[in-house]
Amino acid sequence: MDKMVEHAERFLTRELKSIKIDDKKISQLLDSMALTGFQGRRLGEVVKVWEAACNSKNTVIFLGLAGSLSTTGQSEIIKWLIKNRFIDVLVSTPANITEDLIEALGAKYYIGDPNLDDVELKKAGIYRFHDVFVRERDYVRMENMLADFMAEIDHSKAYSSAGFLNRLGGWLDGKGVNGILTEAWRSGVPVFSPALVDSGMGIAYLLNRYRHGASFRLLIDHFLDYELMVRIKSRFTDSAAIFIGGGVPKDFIQLAAVAVAVLTSGDLFKTSPHKFAAQITTDNPHWGGLSGATLEEAKSWGKEGPESMTVQCFCDATIALPLVAHALYEKLGQRREPPDLGWVFGEA
Repeated sequence: MDKMVEHAERFLTRELKSIKIDDKKISQLLDSMALTGFQGRRLGEVVKVWEAACNSKNTVIFLGLAGSLSTTGQSEIIKWLIKNRFIDVLVSTPANITEDLIEALGAKYYIGDPNLDDVELKKAGIYRFHDVFVRERDYVRMENMLADFMAEIDHSKAYSSAGFLNRLGGWLDGKGVNGILTEAWRSGVPVFSPALVDSGMGIAYLLNRYRHGASFRLLIDHFLDYELMVRIKSRFTDSAAIFIGGGVPKDFIQLAAVAVAVLTSGDLFKTSPHKFAAQITTDNPHWGGLSGATLEEAKSWGKEGPESMTVQCFCDATIALPLVAHALYEKLGQRREPPDLGWVFGEA
């Protein structure tokens, strides 16, 4: 029996603690949740991983932002994370960095009902995002604005998405349109979007092709995107990968970890794992897709390493992100001495 007790002690090293109802800050609640079970514990641990990354020296923090979260009231959070440098590089679906512009232009999203007749919504000129509505005319106004920007920039060169979006951020700032890209431009945060046409950007491009014919060309070099991501990763001792959702933004950040040695020495076998990694997702690993793939699985690729501080929380981002961001606000307020990535824009 003594041997059994001794053997058990190897596993019983952290005591679970019930949450007491009292006067708490959000950060204190998440600290308490980190000592409970299931996804509540994982959510509390996401804050700890992100906080540790912020306090780590010579560390670059990547944020992968998937889905269409700007339509759900999350865009101000992303702008705050950028402004206060809780992230150094944003890799986003194009939806998140275009659909926030609808509100930035003074229009609104509306609380909707997913059970209404969508044919009737179409007749009324309303687009639906599950339980969120937006006027078609407001969406089209955003697409027209993007088309205006595309028509004005220099078409004689190819851009990385980071270079293109940085120019768009400056253009928006000049027009008083305060979107995610505007804040990124002001804060010197590169924004990559490796699937740029999967949004109103694609419509804006086609609109210019209609208006200007074959004379209109706009070239986005996603291979340059990838090289820049890898070069950013290579300049720091450590890196952190924070994923809100999965998809293309997740793998784009993860692949940077396996390519540093390829770029610097041609070595296809050496990797540079992210030291910190956290993911909030609703996708499950047993379907085999990347969005639900565990960070443990990523260790087989060298994207994360055996010593990496990782956590995966299976939770709706619209629940998790506001709580995590408020906890970071209470704990840190603002990140000290974030890295300067201004050199990226000279090469993007």
